[in-house]
Amino acid sequence: MATKYLHIPRLRRIYVWELPVRMYHWLNVLVLLTLIATGFYISNPLALMSQTEATNVFTMGWVRFIHFAAAYIFFFNFLFRIYWGFVGNKYADWKQFIPTSKRFFNEMWTVIKIDVLLMKGPKGKREHLSIGHNALAGLSYFIVFLMFLVQCLTGFGLYAAMSDWWFADLFAWVPAVFGGDIVTRQIHHWAMWFFILFSVIHVYLVFYHDYVEGRGEISSMGGGWKFIEEEFFEKDKPHTPNPEKKE
Repeated sequence: MATKYLHIPRLRRIYVWELPVRMYHWLNVLVLLTLIATGFYISNPLALMSQTEATNVFTMGWVRFIHFAAAYIFFFNFLFRIYWGFVGNKYADWKQFIPTSKRFFNEMWTVIKIDVLLMKGPKGKREHLSIGHNALAGLSYFIVFLMFLVQCLTGFGLYAAMSDWWFADLFAWVPAVFGGDIVTRQIHHWAMWFFILFSVIHVYLVFYHDYVEGRGEISSMGGGWKFIEEEFFEKDKPHTPNPEKKE
């Protein structure tokens, strides 16, 4: 009779997400939620019935103030992430987001087969290829960064007409480029729906990979660590776009 043995994989603890990346991520979550909630109110305000004198009610003013303050945090947080893409470890490197090699496209296709088409990978498993961002996730985040830029340009472009600060005035040219305030406001609103859709897909995929891989995908954005099988390092080098760069 054949004897069956229980295979217990040996795991290596890898520090993937540095503290600045994790702070950027969670600050972005809070700011985006604030911007979306206040943006909805600004675009379609509630009819608040009150016997209070109108001069003593400043509901829309406070909502707009919160929206503008969150927009500044969002903008400078975005600039910081761009900076960290040049000074952070290889998992935060900008090469993780821009296709720079044939291997990048090959990995994208593999991820599409596993994540989207639900096909099984090597050895009949549905498992990931990268420790940090896989190629498809990296490219999707690059598109998100471009949408961040569009949202900042259109938002500050609209804000410039009512602001006295020199920073906001730097974006006064934006509405004219996009075809006027109305079109600029529509683009700003559509971009918001892009982020809502992306957030839903992002959360789903994080839980999906945490379940399929069991490598601490969710907790890694809290503590920064992932647990990767030693076999992954022994048989397959991590398929990162820039594997030669040291952490």
